Amino acid sequence: MAIRIHNTMTGKKEDFIPLQEKKVGMYVCGVTVYDLCHIGHARSAIVFDTIYRYFRYRGYDVTFVRNFTDIDDKIIRRANEEGVDCKTIAEQYISEFNTDMGKLGLEKPSFEPRATEHISEMIQLISILIQKGLAYQGGGDIFFSVEKFKDYGKLSKRNLEDMQAGARVDIDEKKENPLDFALWKSSKPGEPFWESPWGKGRPGWHIECSVMSQKYLGETLDIHGGGRDLTFPHHENEIAQSEAATGKPFVRYWIHNGFVNINKEKMSKSLGNILTIKEILKDWHPEVLRLFFLAHHYRSPVDYSEDSFHEAKSGLDRFYSTFNAIQEELKKPTTFSPSLPSPSKGEGAGGSSPVIENCRKAIESFRARFEEAMDDDFNTAEALGYFYDLQRNLNSLLDISKGYPTPEIASMLKQGLDHFSKMGWVFELFREDPEHYLARQRKEGLKKLNLTEEQILYIIDDRNLARKEKNWEKADEIRKDLLAKGIVLEDTPVGTNWKLKS
Repeated sequence: MAIRIHNTMTGKKEDFIPLQEKKVGMYVCGVTVYDLCHIGHARSAIVFDTIYRYFRYRGYDVTFVRNFTDIDDKIIRRANEEGVDCKTIAEQYISEFNTDMGKLGLEKPSFEPRATEHISEMIQLISILIQKGLAYQGGGDIFFSVEKFKDYGKLSKRNLEDMQAGARVDIDEKKENPLDFALWKSSKPGEPFWESPWGKGRPGWHIECSVMSQKYLGETLDIHGGGRDLTFPHHENEIAQSEAATGKPFVRYWIHNGFVNINKEKMSKSLGNILTIKEILKDWHPEVLRLFFLAHHYRSPVDYSEDSFHEAKSGLDRFYSTFNAIQEELKKPTTFSPSLPSPSKGEGAGGSSPVIENCRKAIESFRARFEEAMDDDFNTAEALGYFYDLQRNLNSLLDISKGYPTPEIASMLKQGLDHFSKMGWVFELFREDPEHYLARQRKEGLKKLNLTEEQILYIIDDRNLARKEKNWEKADEIRKDLLAKGIVLEDTPVGTNWKLKS
């Protein structure tokens, strides 16, 4: 089955046919490095990291380019506020970006170009547009003439006449049309600059992505991606200047991820609800953040809340609990479980048990179902559903095994774990040792409850003594008291276990 992609340009799902067989050239707009990355940056990064991984999983040779905007009005303003130069600010926040993305487990792109490393190529592209009569000089600035590009607005489905009629733009006497956008900006006193045929200045924002994408991927890209907010004007302007210069289609498939809201409100600095990646990772495991995002289709808006993250964490904890239980079960010698009918009767390990049959079907069909979901416009939400379904079946298998795994059950448990490892790599989930993960989660949970494991074990001993003395009222009271503190007790034939309340 071919991978199908929802193309923003056409508004439809289309079979993915790369320019070169089994090769993908993908460019994704990166960050402007003047501040810490927030949860919106995390979503875009995780979405395209997953797409990058899935293409590779499916056997494609992928060239993935993600840029850094390291010269911009915001960077200049930040540098002035802190009394340092722009390069210092850029280096600081590129380093912070790499730290954050490393903790999120992102694969490194093939190339991570910086705008300031490609000024000469930008000047060259601007010169071509001027020579073709598609750009003009206004003062020391160079502007692209949108009226001379007949397809302007085709990505965002905007009509040029409507845009002109509704334009609310500050009057700029240097522009021939208020919608024209800057390709080159003349330098102001104290600003960094580069020499050009039009005087000292620096590039506009949009020109950098056209130059860097085409340098590493050619004049026509297979895929260009970014957040939905970039559709207009950034990506629209990229199309205009690129296609006007080359006369060729700029991008074959446009991919845009949806917005992130905070407690049902748009995230913005004016509302003071910006949530940085560093703040999130102080309280949450990186895989919780990935699981939260991947549980939604990449094109859908996502609403962050504490409850939604608690739900994601509970799901992740259950996965790791299952993996840990499987690993413990596989340490036991295989035998024929007394809880299953004898294989000699054509049952049990022979496979007539409904639980075994259901689990076998889930295991055998898992890869095909996973790929079918991901081939359908990278539907991570549906694919995750199959992970949960497999987990439920494996838990049922553990229930009937009860410490006596048959060869058939042991083999199925191993196959299940293998699926979680191989397909989990696409999502960068389930990468930790289950025992270590659960131990750390327990330790962190107890710290928040201001309890120690020794205190809990002491209380359990006290409850066991009460049960031995048949003081059921006291035993029940101890259980309720621990539950109120966030500790759940589970009585088993071999003793009492405890866990943190989800």
